[in-house]
Amino acid sequence: MQDRWEGCVSVIVPVYNEVDHLEELLQAVLASPVKKQVVIVDDGSTDGTRDQLLAFPQREDVTIVFHEKNCGKGASIRTALGYARGEYVLIQDSDLEYDPKDYPALLRPLQLGKANVVYGVRPDRPERGLRFFLGAKLLTHLTNLLYGTRIHDEATCYKVFRRSSLAQLRLECRRFEFCPEVTSKFCRMGEKIEEVPISYHPRSAEEGKKIRLSDGWSAIWTLIRCRFLPRRLWLHSPQDRRSAPFAVSFSRLPAE
Repeated sequence: MQDRWEGCVSVIVPVYNEVDHLEELLQAVLASPVKKQVVIVDDGSTDGTRDQLLAFPQREDVTIVFHEKNCGKGASIRTALGYARGEYVLIQDSDLEYDPKDYPALLRPLQLGKANVVYGVRPDRPERGLRFFLGAKLLTHLTNLLYGTRIHDEATCYKVFRRSSLAQLRLECRRFEFCPEVTSKFCRMGEKIEEVPISYHPRSAEEGKKIRLSDGWSAIWTLIRCRFLPRRLWLHSPQDRRSAPFAVSFSRLPAE
């Protein structure tokens, strides 16, 4: 069983109302040329996404979990981590902005032992809309100011971790504050964040982009709060008991 997961990446896919893009996304994820386990969490979709996932053919490398109600991206990631078995964990948004063809490049620094955390850096162009571009720049500069780092894209979706390292963190996120939370806490741990360039195909709010201005303020507050949060409050101890933090109505697991 240990050999099955060695070198494997658990691709976590939070999904909410993506019926128009889901099939194309899953085809791209499954076609990526890496050893993987795919963990999909449907976060209370109401547009037919749930039915589409229920009809998806059962596969030994795909786990599908359904939240009872909409809880947020961060909540979905926290739920998915309970099902992740791979040596590495990669976060994949359910829209089509990020390309799974970048998985090998993202995993390479981990496989070579150069880092425990890797971020995919998007092209430095305001092609995603000036508001989103400037917001991401602000979060990156604030991170570097608060934590003395030199990263280039704090808000990127493509974050990859050694699962044993991620397991050390006690996560609190519910929505999009997952990104600043893990960034802050890994910086506090002194982890080097390796960066690799990735492709990026932005979509607008009209096309379904779900992040909002309020999420930007939440990200800023998370970066500031985590800078001064006592370590005992965000590091897991060996005595911690972990359970699913959010109600799951149904899950479809592959045969072990």
